[in-house]
Amino acid sequence: MEFDKDKLATILSRNWWVLLLRGIVAIAFGVLTWFQPGISLASLVLLFGVYSMADGILGAWTAIAGRKERDHWWVLLLEGLVGIGVGLLTLFAPGVTALALLFYIAIWAIATGVLEIVAAIRLRKEIEGEWLLVLGGLASVIFGVLLMARPGVGVLAVLWLVAAYAVVFGVLLVILALKARSFGRQLAAGGN
Repeated sequence: MEFDKDKLATILSRNWWVLLLRGIVAIAFGVLTWFQPGISLASLVLLFGVYSMADGILGAWTAIAGRKERDHWWVLLLEGLVGIGVGLLTLFAPGVTALALLFYIAIWAIATGVLEIVAAIRLRKEIEGEWLLVLGGLASVIFGVLLMARPGVGVLAVLWLVAAYAVVFGVLLVILALKARSFGRQLAAGGN
């Protein structure tokens, strides 16, 4: 299989550690939420804001680092900016109601999910394993739709749902990071 070094796959393979870090942050967020189900809504607001901001910054970093290699780097940048925007909105408005928080989270999950699916479609001819990004995107979209469809569910149920989503998404990003790292090694070996 021939790989072109100016593809989006090169960006991801060179910055595989950022994907890994995003996955670890998501898993840590999910596990922390599972083990602290009694945390207050205010704590959840702040925790979610920090998580969304960290994920957005790392996503934007990946995009900016690869902007010279690919025309479609803006998709990854847009995903990162959405995460940063939702994180800032959450942190600057900590007194939001539970319903507003649910819709913030739902909109963020749907937007990032759609953008991850778009990125995966762009990657499908460049690397193997792009389906992991599609699964992560689908998980995000399904999670967001479920939150919008059932906003009246209890806060504890939402906490568990948020935690499950974060862990699944994090595991998928960790797997993708390891595949991107492997792909980078294949590129390096083929370039020598």
